[in-house]
Amino acid sequence: MRQASVERNTLETQIQLTVNLDGSGQATLSTGVPFLEHMLDQIARHGQIDLTINAQGDNHIDDHHTVEDIGIALGMAIKEAVGDKKGINRYGHAYVPLDEALSRVVIDLSGRPGLVFEADFTRASIGTFETQLVAEFFQGFVNHAQATLHIDCLRGQNAHHQAETIYKAFGRALRIALTQDPRMANQLPSTKGAL
Repeated sequence: MRQASVERNTLETQIQLTVNLDGSGQATLSTGVPFLEHMLDQIARHGQIDLTINAQGDNHIDDHHTVEDIGIALGMAIKEAVGDKKGINRYGHAYVPLDEALSRVVIDLSGRPGLVFEADFTRASIGTFETQLVAEFFQGFVNHAQATLHIDCLRGQNAHHQAETIYKAFGRALRIALTQDPRMANQLPSTKGAL
């Protein structure tokens, strides 16, 4: 079973996170950041992973630490759950539209952290959620999942739609990368012999 649980405690946040990479898209979320929960639900549903997150953070300051640290914890859990990476596709990509917005996400579970993030949000905030935190979430993720991630919001007028297409496309790209290819059973998807 490709599952993992992580607990990450700092002076700023306390996070318990469980992931099942072969789930059915169920999410149980308590983070204190409602818009982030909406986005995490998109990852679970479109990635077909089960995700449970219980987080307490210093939201009285702002949501930055909670959002970033959940990205970190998710990266840690996925790295642990995927194991030795034998038999997986390794790469995944997806384009996702939502009305006028369109985003493309490409991921490589390469063992090397890297993020290219291109999104010109039309607003600085979606409700109380600062749009700059989207990049912070994914930076935390790639650093600890040790993945290379390219995110491009290609167009959009509504900032909510822009963010949602990013998270949905990420979920779908992740699903493809994590899928096990029966033709690659017990083989590492790398000519170097290491990921």
